Amino acid sequence: MDSAEIARNDAINKDAVDSTMLRPVTVRLWAILLPLAVMIAASCTHTPAAREHGAFVERSLELEGRTYRYQVFVPARAAGGRHPPALLFLHGSGERGDDNQRQLAVGLAPHIRRAQDEFPAIAVFPQSPANESWTDGTARMALAALDAALREFDGDPDRVALTGLSRGGYGVYELALLQPDRFAALVPICGGVTAPVAGGDLYVRGVATDDDPFAIAAQRLHRLPTWIFHGDRDESVPVQQSRRMAEALKQAGGDVRYTEFAGVAHNAWDPAYASDALWPWLWRQRRH
Repeated sequence: MDSAEIARNDAINKDAVDSTMLRPVTVRLWAILLPLAVMIAASCTHTPAAREHGAFVERSLELEGRTYRYQVFVPARAAGGRHPPALLFLHGSGERGDDNQRQLAVGLAPHIRRAQDEFPAIAVFPQSPANESWTDGTARMALAALDAALREFDGDPDRVALTGLSRGGYGVYELALLQPDRFAALVPICGGVTAPVAGGDLYVRGVATDDDPFAIAAQRLHRLPTWIFHGDRDESVPVQQSRRMAEALKQAGGDVRYTEFAGVAHNAWDPAYASDALWPWLWRQRRH
């Protein structure tokens, strides 16, 4: 073997040794970097940190053998921060169904859309099936949708408010009575607290059947800051429902505000959500 061939073999052997020595280092480096890259990608995909603009997203859940679809508004990071507050919105009778769209037609969603890059909260929009109320399984579904949205979008569990209109206003009292320690504040609009024994299609199961339902609800909810809205010309839900609930909360020592719109019929939700005073008050509330 001549000297040139010996030199070539030495070079090949040196390259092989260098490659063998580097391979464990490269494998270890990838073992460290790959999980980190996956964690960063997952964080950017599933939290509001990656959102430059507020947006509505569709979601679904399985509960008690049924599939429910719902919508979630996810705020822009600049508006909501790392752990934004949250709102659970309960729609009225006309928005029931399974299209996952009608619950966005009136009330809170149109208000958000007017300036959705500035709205600072997660907002959850479950949809009640046709001919059902915000009671029993439908109430449990709404709470499950809220839980899922808080987990996915990193909401602040101590700043969760509950709002609804008409049948959803009744639902505000229903869900609050189910879980009074869950919420930071309530905003029922043109709702009421009718006991099931009174008959009719609108009622709250969470109140007793033989005593004053307003006093009973107020005793259980007076620690929750509450702002009630109603129109004085409402022919669908009598304004006396909100007047009596506001008075009962006041008598129980509650932190209650009541706004009655003069000359307004059933649609008290547009002026309520347009109120300049409502939102700063709401964002100040925290669960006790």
